[in-house]
Amino acid sequence: MPPQEPPVIDMANRNLRDGVNRCPRCGSTEIRLRPETGMLTCSFCRAEWSEARVEEQFGLGAGHGELQGTQVASGAANLCYDTSTALTLKCGGCGAEVVVDVAHAMTARCHWCRHVLSINSQVPNGAVPDAVLPFAMTHAQAVAKIREFASKRRLFADSTFKREFVPENVLGVYMPYMVVDARACSEVHGRGEITTRRYTRGSGKNQQTYYDADVYQVSRQVSFTVDDLTMESSAQRAHIDTKVNTNNIINAILPFDTKNAVQWNAGYLTGFTSEKRDMDVSCLQPVLEDQLMSIGRSQVQPSVSRYDRGVRWDAEKLDVHGTRWVSMYLPVWLYSYYHVERGRAMIHYIAVNARTGETMGSIPVAKGKLFFASFSLGTVVTAITVAILLAMLL
Repeated sequence: MPPQEPPVIDMANRNLRDGVNRCPRCGSTEIRLRPETGMLTCSFCRAEWSEARVEEQFGLGAGHGELQGTQVASGAANLCYDTSTALTLKCGGCGAEVVVDVAHAMTARCHWCRHVLSINSQVPNGAVPDAVLPFAMTHAQAVAKIREFASKRRLFADSTFKREFVPENVLGVYMPYMVVDARACSEVHGRGEITTRRYTRGSGKNQQTYYDADVYQVSRQVSFTVDDLTMESSAQRAHIDTKVNTNNIINAILPFDTKNAVQWNAGYLTGFTSEKRDMDVSCLQPVLEDQLMSIGRSQVQPSVSRYDRGVRWDAEKLDVHGTRWVSMYLPVWLYSYYHVERGRAMIHYIAVNARTGETMGSIPVAKGKLFFASFSLGTVVTAITVAILLAMLL
């Protein structure tokens, strides 16, 4: 018997018309995000509005202590790999049929009436998430952040990079994540030691320090809930290969204020690019369990502080009572630089959290400058050490 799929929470936006996303005031389809306000704006009548926050709309901010089993939102349901990425939309303005390749875009313009057609209805190929966290930083603000980050590292930067560095090439990207609520219980069992005596034996270079300690069997159990744990749902981003790129810097700009995520509307993607989710809940379950176990260990840590020699956990157990999975797009400003050194290619990234402004990245380093600086520092330290020894002898 095939495994039973978990129950699905329907989070589709019922206020949107299939295919045509219109301004609520004038009916125009020329809609885009205004990052300064986080609102959608109409290019014709200048009306501004926002979709409902999913936290309140679907009660995602409550009920963590009662979670039971696996609950999956409609945009986080299992991917259908047999579904083509090319979708045909019927224009609501003139009736023409327009093809949209959802692997690369979420909107297209009708070639007859010029209406902008949007993928607002959820389709079973992972293209449409449940929620989106809008950009809150403008392109100019992102350029300033990236320029500031690179300038602080300019001293040891590769000369070619400094010559070719153009922060204005930064792109706004929506990254696919699973946002998970969970209720779990963890158990840990091991040995803890408390020092009773400390003493030394021997002399000179043969002197050694010894400890006497009482050894205890230690067991701890803790129940806890997790709210809005973010997990990458793109396999390329989740499986990091630091030999060819530095995309792991995306993890360094967390967290995002996911509490402010709103219902899906393709208008938020206008002017930005996006990546598509390609990992199911079942693929992410082991990663979630590892993170929950880590949280469980940290939860019991304050209770074992009396064991001054530390605690070694020999056995661990995790029971996940309930989870809730929501597929979400999170906003990132991303700058990339392709660098080749001695025949080895590496893609360097600088990423900016488009909500908080947190910036992290890597730049190619001129190894000669770095070696010279290390050698100079070592020379200075050696000179200071010699001066101190001479002063002691005199």
